Amino acid sequence: MDEIDLLIDLHVRNDRQGPGGEDETRRAVELARLDARGHLRVADIGCGTGASTLVLATLLDAHVTAIDAAPAFMEKLRARADQEGLGERIAARVGDMESLPFADGEFDVIWSESAIYNMGFEAGIQAWDQFLRPGGVLVVSELTWTTSSRPAEIETHWTTEYPGITTVSANIRTLEQSGYRPLGFFFIPPHCWVENYYEPLRAAFPSFLERHEHHEDARRIVNSEESEMRLYETSGQWYGYAFYIARTPAASDETGAI
Repeated sequence: MDEIDLLIDLHVRNDRQGPGGEDETRRAVELARLDARGHLRVADIGCGTGASTLVLATLLDAHVTAIDAAPAFMEKLRARADQEGLGERIAARVGDMESLPFADGEFDVIWSESAIYNMGFEAGIQAWDQFLRPGGVLVVSELTWTTSSRPAEIETHWTTEYPGITTVSANIRTLEQSGYRPLGFFFIPPHCWVENYYEPLRAAFPSFLERHEHHEDARRIVNSEESEMRLYETSGQWYGYAFYIARTPAASDETGAI
């Protein structure tokens, strides 16, 4: 297996492939002012095994097209959707978020949790804009600095790992300059990192290493994940995932729910 296959194998058995939480998805739905009875068309981009997809399909009268590049994640999502009686509301499709197979204006809502970093915030919101109908809503969570300054070692680490990381104000300015009208933002709390993501991931390490006979590539991935966890434990106050909720322009009044 190459590194990508190993990462998929490590993460596919968990409910989440990044920090987040059901309550936080619900809060973003509320801030987006989505009409639960609106027969919405939703795209969940970079959905992993579908933690947010399942919440959206449960909360909304919506058809959710969930898309991720990993076929194993899509298989897991289909099984979870069928188990929860949501199979008819969810279409799980394998695809690349940088070349999405959607029509212009196909969706009322574009949703993406902990995934837009694969493209970069500005590149993602601009590329996906074409798939939103006029007046449609964009909801993404993005790795973001929590303050305007931070210790040099944290700055160096994250600007090396993810050069696109910036502040809330800078991301909101990017949304405005890209033609969106911001509706709100919030940071997810620490338990979304620790209890919801890191602890289940750490629990998966022993069986993952055993499956791969403690190969050096598998050990390297575990060491990298553990290093990230330690960094958050000591320095998580300087960065986090923030939800950004924004609307595209529409000819009609945009103040109500869609």
